[in-house]
Amino acid sequence: MIILDHPYVSKFLEETLIRTQTPVLRNAATRELGLSDQLNYLSDAAFVAEAQKHPSPLIYTNSENPIEWISNHLQFTGLPRHIQNFKDKVKFRELIKGMYPNFYFREIAFKDLDSIDIQTLPLPCIIKPSVGFFSIGVYVINSRAEWPQILQQLKRDVADRQGLYPNEVINTTNFILEEIISGDEFAIDVYYNREGQPVLLNILQHLFSSDEDVSDRVYLTSREIMKTWLQPFQAFLRQLGEVAGLSHFPMHIEVRVDQNQRIVPIEVNPMRFAGWCVTDLAWYAYGINVYECFFEQTEPDWPNILKSSNSDIYSMVVADLPKDIPADDIEAIDYERFQAHFEDPLELRKIDYKKHGVFAFQYARTSRHNQKLLEDILQSDLKEFLILK
Repeated sequence: MIILDHPYVSKFLEETLIRTQTPVLRNAATRELGLSDQLNYLSDAAFVAEAQKHPSPLIYTNSENPIEWISNHLQFTGLPRHIQNFKDKVKFRELIKGMYPNFYFREIAFKDLDSIDIQTLPLPCIIKPSVGFFSIGVYVINSRAEWPQILQQLKRDVADRQGLYPNEVINTTNFILEEIISGDEFAIDVYYNREGQPVLLNILQHLFSSDEDVSDRVYLTSREIMKTWLQPFQAFLRQLGEVAGLSHFPMHIEVRVDQNQRIVPIEVNPMRFAGWCVTDLAWYAYGINVYECFFEQTEPDWPNILKSSNSDIYSMVVADLPKDIPADDIEAIDYERFQAHFEDPLELRKIDYKKHGVFAFQYARTSRHNQKLLEDILQSDLKEFLILK
């Protein structure tokens, strides 16, 4: 069973649901997104009734927008409790405190940010909404001198994004201050099966242009990444699942691995895999349909997949607009030039940049010796692809 919502449903997901006839909640978003009439739609009442037939129904969402609907209609599943434990970053830190007893974090109300005593913070640290999404309102505080400028930008972010997402997805009433988690960052798509065991579907390495960068520009995966991290991440996820009491549960989790190989979670996005259907990268890289894996409760054949000598890198690039160029100043996007930057552009997904501040999601295959192409796009402000008025 699946609940579809804004901001985006990929053709790959839509075609999977048509082929499998997975039950889909008919809601306003399915109409607004112009989704196919061939989907197996259920009304609110029918969807709830179908869920009630199963002790632990398998339910997935492509977006976090339906969280409120789930809270209002599916209390009997226990899902709202798990969602809240993960979606609220403060509750999540409390949940895993036993795993990381020395980890510093602190909740603070937005209205109290002006009065915060920056002298009391263990710098560097990071500030972000307690309930957030897509790196909105996330800033690294390296020094006390930076704080006034960060605070003003944070206030602008809150004002600019007001109303774009439901409070269950982004709520800027409260923020969390926490210690910097150093090391390489990875994003993991995983579900917990009926036995409560984690089934790992993909690992994406998140690249950054600098220590201060908190953007979502480049994610990549490869067989080398999978071979290196599959077993360590599975062991970590088993421990997390035991602490949280998980089963029949999909999620996207971001972690960092420090110099001592300690795996520390940054946040968990419940009920879905990588947002904006970025999870589809697993299909290009490994031939894995993550949606079918979850609904059919199957596991990728990693031993055979990783036997391949394919050393290519499979990436997803989020083409976000430069912060100093208003969307209204843009006449058009030179998508042809943008795609030409990549060695093997697999799929271009155009996005309404005036609404979302992003003009494309680009999937690409890159030979290992051409990895500089990804490093260049990571460092670029992307202005070369904009046609201004």
